[in-house]
Amino acid sequence: MKIDAYSHILPAPYFARMRELAVNPGALKRWLELPALHDVDERLRMMAEFGDDYQQILTLSSPPIELLAGPSASPELARLANESMLELCQRHPDRFPAFVASLPMNNPDAAMAELGHAIDVLGARGVQVFTNVSGRPLDDPAFRPVFDEMAKRDLPIWMHPARGAAFADYATEDASRYEIWWALGWPYETSVAMSRLVFSGLFERHPAIKIITHHMGAMIPYLEGRIGLGWSDQLGSRTEGDVLDEVLPKGLLEYFRRFYADTALSGSAIGMRCGLEFFGPDRVLFATDCPFDPEGGPMYIRETIKAIGSLGLSPDARERIYHLNIRSMIGL
Repeated sequence: MKIDAYSHILPAPYFARMRELAVNPGALKRWLELPALHDVDERLRMMAEFGDDYQQILTLSSPPIELLAGPSASPELARLANESMLELCQRHPDRFPAFVASLPMNNPDAAMAELGHAIDVLGARGVQVFTNVSGRPLDDPAFRPVFDEMAKRDLPIWMHPARGAAFADYATEDASRYEIWWALGWPYETSVAMSRLVFSGLFERHPAIKIITHHMGAMIPYLEGRIGLGWSDQLGSRTEGDVLDEVLPKGLLEYFRRFYADTALSGSAIGMRCGLEFFGPDRVLFATDCPFDPEGGPMYIRETIKAIGSLGLSPDARERIYHLNIRSMIGL
């Protein structure tokens, strides 16, 4: 059994509304070029290549809802996304055993209302947040109730990077070039969000909170030494003024190891080895980032399975990564 814990989709009703709301329709070119992203029949045909034991936990594709609609309209858009996700799961339970709820994060009160409705009424098995909310960090006090509630419910938060070309690489420029904003900006974005959550004291308040970081924890595993001896042990020696929100009695690495990570690394076995060494097989989930590959879906699945097979993992570790960890996390 293989349960893809981080695959993306745009259900047809939601995608139609998304196209209506798009200020610049040309910006949707990437999504329009991927039929398996919004055409469920194409999605099912693509999934058939990997046998009956391949399933997907559905998460809504970027862009974040708050980039499509303001605070007054985003709650309705989130509700449409979640109801459309439920419909897909009900129609194809053998392929889509669960979905992750989307929240109107630019309207914190509505986000909490939708969180409760999506989980209690629609049956979502977690929620997705992006690494910033229209430029606001996730450790902003306005968003603390979402994390508190998910910790209370003991259900996971899927965290996806969010950064666009308008985020320039240099202060003298107006935009990022050569898609650096995506290739390098997204891992940086995720690593920053993880760091801010650590420094906010989140894991002191909720030691067992479940946060799934897309793309194997981004830069964090590779920078283990820099975080440990370089940062944790010398914090405050380079700059002045920052005051921790809460006292962190443990070393930074211990907090960072409490995140969960997925195998969505475009088939990189090297990256998986690094991430597995850092997080351990109990905190790594099989995921592919389907369908954002050059073939429109199957390539990342195929290459991720191939990479996992090359790691020399024990049968127990493989089973945990492929399906046991996510089953346990969401009560599947």
